[in-house]
Amino acid sequence: MKALLYFLLLIPVNFFSQEQKPSEKFWTQLEKHCGKAYQGEIISGGKEGDGFTGKKLVMHVRSCQKNDIKIPFFVGDDKSRTWVLNMSADKILRLKHDHRNPDGTEEKSTQYGGTSSNVGLENLQMFPADAYTAQLIPAAATNVWWFTIDEKSFTYNLRRVGSDRLFTVKFDLTKTIKTPSAPWGTKE
Repeated sequence: MKALLYFLLLIPVNFFSQEQKPSEKFWTQLEKHCGKAYQGEIISGGKEGDGFTGKKLVMHVRSCQKNDIKIPFFVGDDKSRTWVLNMSADKILRLKHDHRNPDGTEEKSTQYGGTSSNVGLENLQMFPADAYTAQLIPAAATNVWWFTIDEKSFTYNLRRVGSDRLFTVKFDLTKTIKTPSAPWGTKE
C-alpha cells in the first residue's frame, strides 16, 4: 500500500515537470558567475598588433536579469566592449556586441552578433552572424561566435568561415579577480 501511495504521489510531479532545455542549462551555469570577474588569455588567433595580445583580458558577469545577461570584456584599459546575451520566450539565445566610446556613446560598429539556430548544448552556444551584422560589417557576414562553459573555464570564440580567422579567449573560472569598474557607457 505504501508503495502504491508513493507511486501516486510521484505521478503529478513527473507529469507536470518539464526538462530544462540546453540553452536554459547554459544560462543557469552562467548566472552562477553573476557579479564575478575573471582573467583570461588568448589561446588561439592572437598576434602582435591585434589590440589584444599582451594586454590584460577580463570578463565581468556584471548584470543578470531574467532574459538578459551583460558581460563586459575589458582589454587592458579599453572598456568599450560588452557581450549582451538575450533569451527569447522559446529559449533561443541571441548575442550582441555592444561597443562604446569613452564618453559612453555607441561606436559606429556596434550591436552586431547573431541568434542561435537552436537551443544548443548546455556547455556550448553558437551564434552565426545575422543580417544586421552582414550589412554593418560585410566582412563579418560569415562570422560564427560561440561560448563554452564548464566548471573550470569560459571561452569566447570567433571563427570567420572561409578564412583562417579564429580567435579564442579562455577565462579561468576557478579564480575570481577584483571586480573592475563599469564599462564605458554604464553607470556604477
